[in-house]
Amino acid sequence: MIIRVRDMTAEYDGLKILDSITFDVYRGEVFGILGGSGSGKSTLLKHMIGLYAPAAGSVTIEGDDLVGADADTRRRVIGKIGVMYQSGALFGSMTLLENVRLVLEEHTDLPPDAMDWIARLKLRLVGLDAFLDHYPAEISGGMKKRAAIARAMALDPQILFLDEPSAGLDPITSADFDALVRSLAESLGITFVIVTHELASVFAIADRVIMLGKRAKGILAEGTPDELRDQTENDWVRRFFRREATHEHEPDSAAAAPRRTESG
Repeated sequence: MIIRVRDMTAEYDGLKILDSITFDVYRGEVFGILGGSGSGKSTLLKHMIGLYAPAAGSVTIEGDDLVGADADTRRRVIGKIGVMYQSGALFGSMTLLENVRLVLEEHTDLPPDAMDWIARLKLRLVGLDAFLDHYPAEISGGMKKRAAIARAMALDPQILFLDEPSAGLDPITSADFDALVRSLAESLGITFVIVTHELASVFAIADRVIMLGKRAKGILAEGTPDELRDQTENDWVRRFFRREATHEHEPDSAAAAPRRTESG
């Protein structure tokens, strides 16, 4: 596996959000993190990328734990990941080329022409090579998401974390974005960790998912999207995946699907 989460607990101001959760992310897969509002999806992502330290437990990337790591180790681990936030977070005063190039300026000593070449290549990978000199305000929402992916890939990360990538997109644009993610995962071998609530996207691109529960403060179910829809022992989770109305409350404890056999 490439990411290992073990008995991780997350707290804010003494309030426990996630309680002793454990799971793995395998190299090259598209891994989804699902859950209702307040279930801790974004909290989990922030702990996985090292923005916050767990109250207990650990998160390791290829065996390295960001918590307590020395500066060199932390820099090396951070270099393995890229992050695309929900808004895209592009700089409005910069062209798309400049937005991608900025990452290279901050983290490498490459000559300017090499930075330009890499930035152009990344934008070409997401289908934006004809929009290098456009500003974020001049392109559509879907194109902004693609540009944000290009910027997240600037340093050739092994893992890309996407926070609600389909938010604000119409169904056709969302489907196009899903196809891009699937293509990048398969062609470049990038591992994707995606926080989302869009079931259509989950079934289109996710190899495996976990579903978080607000009341359980943990993982309600884990498996492929089809397993959680058809085979999970948790009736609430199965109804969620089938988009069936239910008057039942979310359960207080997990009933996870069988875990995948550990592999590299």
